Amino acid sequence: RYNMFGFSPLLSENSTVRISSGGSTLLGYIGIDTIIEQMRKKTMKTGFDFNIMVVGPSGLGKSTLVNTLFKSQVSRKSAGWARDEKIPKTVEIKSVSHVIEEGGVKMKLTIVDTPGFGDQINNDNCWEPISKYINEQFEKFLKEEVNITRKKRIPDTRVHCCLYFIPPTGHCLRQLDVEFMRRLSHSVNIIPVIAKSDTMTIEERQEFKQRVRKELENNGIEFYPQKEFDDDMEDKSDNDKIRETMPFAVVGSDKEHQVNGKRVLGRKTAWGIIEVENPNHCEFAQLRDFLIRSHLQDLKEVTHNIHYETYRAKRLNDNGGLHPISSNDTQESNL
Repeated sequence: RYNMFGFSPLLSENSTVRISSGGSTLLGYIGIDTIIEQMRKKTMKTGFDFNIMVVGPSGLGKSTLVNTLFKSQVSRKSAGWARDEKIPKTVEIKSVSHVIEEGGVKMKLTIVDTPGFGDQINNDNCWEPISKYINEQFEKFLKEEVNITRKKRIPDTRVHCCLYFIPPTGHCLRQLDVEFMRRLSHSVNIIPVIAKSDTMTIEERQEFKQRVRKELENNGIEFYPQKEFDDDMEDKSDNDKIRETMPFAVVGSDKEHQVNGKRVLGRKTAWGIIEVENPNHCEFAQLRDFLIRSHLQDLKEVTHNIHYETYRAKRLNDNGGLHPISSNDTQESNL
């Protein structure tokens, strides 16, 4: 078995490696394969940022799903939200951050909530505050980059992923859904999910998923993972399977129930327990594995290399280049 560099991870310093490279032959162990362990140690020391935005009308279980994803009370509502909080008349942007540690790895998780989205009688242009917020985070990062005295590690508040919650109507996408995803798909990684999917039968769910995919295709909307960013045939094969599953039909719950002698997360109904992590009941497990266990790093890379670079190039081109900012300028601008 070989790792990404072509070396066996079982090689010792006394092993002999014969690799033809540019006409030369390496006789003996070099240690190139230790780069993976070096990267792991560095990540464990510094940790990393991950920023998720949740968008959708109220009542779709956005906060519950986020809490279920990270198995902790991380949503804005869990962090001091008042039950009598009224739906705002315009879209607001509110965020809350937590540091989560697992296996010695620290992640600063920021949940960006958008109360008021889709809740008004007239929802014209309700995506504009969200688009403005996403671009403001790009701008903050860009200004840090052009500082003469740059921070060793620039704080990353850029939105790496947008979970867009689709109401389980079983019919078709609303015009609001189409407009939001069409306008923002080029500046953020959009992952569409069908909320509260247990309100539909399995057949209705499958038909709705197919209808949503067809509508997105007809409107030229590319959700994450975008086909054009597949690195190779292996990536394409893996991502094609994911794209065929999306939008994920999910159910969220942070309550435990006893099922066959085991404690499981689920929702209790008159017909029994809907197990959140049971793939026969919903697609929450697929969403979690995709979002956290297989594509988290790629979400960050696409944000930096594609969405941010697109913003950066346009910004510098429009401005004729940003002048370097000194620490004095930064202090003055903050006054």
